[in-house]
Amino acid sequence: MTPVADDSPSRDRLRVVLADDQQLIRAGFAALLNSEPDIEVVGEAANGDEALPLVRALVPDVVLMDVQMPGTNGIDATRRIAADAALARVRVVILTNYALDAYVFEALRAGAAGFLLKDTGPDELFRSVRVASAGEALLSPTITKRLIAAYVASPPAPTAVPTLAPLTPREREVLTLVGAGLSNREIAEHLTLSHTTAKTHVSRTMIKLGARDRAQLVVIAYETGLVTPRTGDR
Repeated sequence: MTPVADDSPSRDRLRVVLADDQQLIRAGFAALLNSEPDIEVVGEAANGDEALPLVRALVPDVVLMDVQMPGTNGIDATRRIAADAALARVRVVILTNYALDAYVFEALRAGAAGFLLKDTGPDELFRSVRVASAGEALLSPTITKRLIAAYVASPPAPTAVPTLAPLTPREREVLTLVGAGLSNREIAEHLTLSHTTAKTHVSRTMIKLGARDRAQLVVIAYETGLVTPRTGDR
């Protein structure tokens, strides 16, 4: 467990914790992220057991979390972070070698804001940290549809499916569009609403369904059958 010393910390920077059992991957990501003026790596962990106390102590903006680690894995660590009210603003991005991975879907269910392939390029890495820290879902609609199509129909373990009863008809419509991968701006255009109104509907839907962020709304939209994966999705 390694907090990173900073002789001149800036609160204007996005603070990141890296959790991966491969030191070379942590070192490579850290070097890239620290090269950006608005991002700093404030801590590193080799597994979930090290990551949890580090995240609680540092309360970073984003955690880049390997999905498979010895001891407490990325899914369990993500679930514990998501359940901790003191870490409500911390966003977890899952690191994986494979986009279509059952572990990734379980991590989204657990509260991850999205996922990132380990072989991603620097620009996508930087964008991912910034998007996640802003509270947006880090989900490629195409890959997400394929991922969810593969695992919603036959999940690895029984899970409680949330009820949509608290939602108004408009909020159900908004949830459907979120599940289809539309941004707030695209939802606003589709429903002929202002961008602010669309954003408000999304926020209220998250509150009513107890969703941590937009990524969980996508999962709920599929789990409840509001959005149905199509065979032709690629």
